Amino acid sequence: MTRPGRKPYRKGGLGCTLFAVRIAILAPAWFPVPPTRYGGIEWVVAILTDGLVDLGHDVTLFAAWDSQTEARLVTSYDEPPSMAIGLALPDLHHALTCYGMAADFDLINDHSGPLAAAVGGSAATPVCHTVHGPLTDDSANVYALLGEVSPQVRLISVSDSQREPLPELPWLATCHNAISFDEYPCDRGDDGYLLFLGRMSPDKVAHHAVRLAQETGLPLKLAGKMHDLTERHHFDTEVRPHLNDQIEYVGEVSHDEKVKLLQRAMATVFPIQWPEPFGLVMVESMACGTPVLGTRFGAVPEVIEDGRSGFIVDRPEEMSEVIGRLGQLDPLEVRRSAEERFSPGRMVADYVAAYERLLALQPA
Repeated sequence: MTRPGRKPYRKGGLGCTLFAVRIAILAPAWFPVPPTRYGGIEWVVAILTDGLVDLGHDVTLFAAWDSQTEARLVTSYDEPPSMAIGLALPDLHHALTCYGMAADFDLINDHSGPLAAAVGGSAATPVCHTVHGPLTDDSANVYALLGEVSPQVRLISVSDSQREPLPELPWLATCHNAISFDEYPCDRGDDGYLLFLGRMSPDKVAHHAVRLAQETGLPLKLAGKMHDLTERHHFDTEVRPHLNDQIEYVGEVSHDEKVKLLQRAMATVFPIQWPEPFGLVMVESMACGTPVLGTRFGAVPEVIEDGRSGFIVDRPEEMSEVIGRLGQLDPLEVRRSAEERFSPGRMVADYVAAYERLLALQPA
C-alpha cells in the first residue's frame, strides 16, 4: 500500500534543494514512525525522513501503515506485526517490499536490520545500512559475514565506539542520533527523585539504579518496557523484590509521561555495563535539563559532556560519590549541551554528507 507524499520531484544533486534525489528510507516493520511508546529507531527515522523532505528531496518511507510522515509512505502490512517482532518472515517481507521498488530510487537507506542489509546486496541501487545495535556476539559474526557477502552495502554507525569490534567493515560514516527538541521542553524543576528509563533487561542493569537509591536514600522511579521472558525474569529477580514506597516501577510510559518524568527528575541514571551503541535516553534527559549519571561504556563518553551535562564514572558503585555534585550543573546548560550536538539539523546534514559519499563511490 502506498500513501502519497507532498509532491513529485526530479532527480538531481543531493546537496541542492533545486533538485531532488529519490531516497528510500526502510524503517523496521514493527512499530509506527514516530512510535507511540517504545521505539528509539523509529524516532530517529521520523526526524531523518521529514528533514530530508524539508530539504526538497523525494523521500519514500517504508514503515508501518499508521506512521505519520511528510514523505510518501509505503507499507507491507495493514497492521504492524508487532507481536511477531524478531521473526524472519515479516522482516523479510517488509524488506522485499522496498527492494522490489529499488529501481525507483537513487539510493536506499536501511534502518531495519541486518537481514534487509543482506538483501540489499542484490540491488543495483546504492544501499547504505544504519547499524542501530551493538556489534557483539552473534551480531558481530553476522555483520562480519555481511561485509564479505555484500561489501557494496556501506554501513553507517551511530557512534564511533560502535565500530570498535569490527573497524574493518565497509563503514561509510558516523551519524550520531538526534531528537526533536520541541518534543522535550526544558524544565528547571527538581522533585528530588532519580529516574531509570529503559528496557527491564539484563544489559540495561536497572538493579544498579536500585542499589544507588538504596545507598543514597533517594527516591527512584523506574520506567520501561517489560515484554519478553528475559526482561520479565530480570525484573522479577533483580528489581521487584526491592520495590517499596521509595523505589517505584511505573511501567511502560507514553511519550508525554516520559517527558514529565524526565523534566522533574534530579538525574537520570544510566548505569550500563555493555557497549551501548548510542543511548538516546541520555539526550532526551539532557534536553529536559536533567543531567545524566552514566558509566564509561559504549557511546556514553560521546554523549555526556562530563561536568557539563552529567557525570561519567567507571563503575556503577561510584555514582553515589558524584550525587552531591549535581547541584553544580545548570539545567539550561545541560540542555544547551544536547542542542549543540544532537539537533535534527546536524543529524540530517550528516546523513546528506553520507549519501553524497555513497553516490560518489558508484561507478560512472
